[in-house]
Amino acid sequence: MVTILLIAVSLALDAFAVSVSTGISVPGFGARQAVKMGLFFGGFQFIMPVIGWVAGTSVSVYIEAVDHWVAFALLAVIGGRMIYGALRQGKEAAEGQRTVSLSVGRLTILALATSIDALAVGVSMAFMHVNIWLSAGIIGIVAFCLSVLGGLMGRRLGALFQRRAELVGGIVLVLIGVNILVEHLAG
Repeated sequence: MVTILLIAVSLALDAFAVSVSTGISVPGFGARQAVKMGLFFGGFQFIMPVIGWVAGTSVSVYIEAVDHWVAFALLAVIGGRMIYGALRQGKEAAEGQRTVSLSVGRLTILALATSIDALAVGVSMAFMHVNIWLSAGIIGIVAFCLSVLGGLMGRRLGALFQRRAELVGGIVLVLIGVNILVEHLAG
């Protein structure tokens, strides 16, 4: 149980960091958005180990070979778009447009990017002889809680950095993607 809890916390740290970034950069972010984001992140963190467990050893080599590249690409694209939007913010602010939203598509991409490692963990769980439903449940609940907490913390930080919040959020997402890539490439 302690091992599963430690795995859950380590898997949820990326979701926590992305949640902080999102809380900073999304205008009007509040408790409702934090829970919505937590449900997406927790749901993906729950289902991905189950999918990995079902896939078992037959695809583990393929998942491990590309998971870091996929996570990096997704986070870099979203972060890059946020940075671009922040740099154009002056023009769009004059037009009354907001560049960052908490759409279902955006949440899905972020949740997928932060849960790819959970897929690989699910594959390894097939060899650990654990109760996958209990393990995935713990992973999902921890991800939900840390995502909500991160989003609310980000909202508070966003109040301090309002003008540059989107730029900071985009940079954080790109750096998280780079960190995932470097960790996996360094072994």
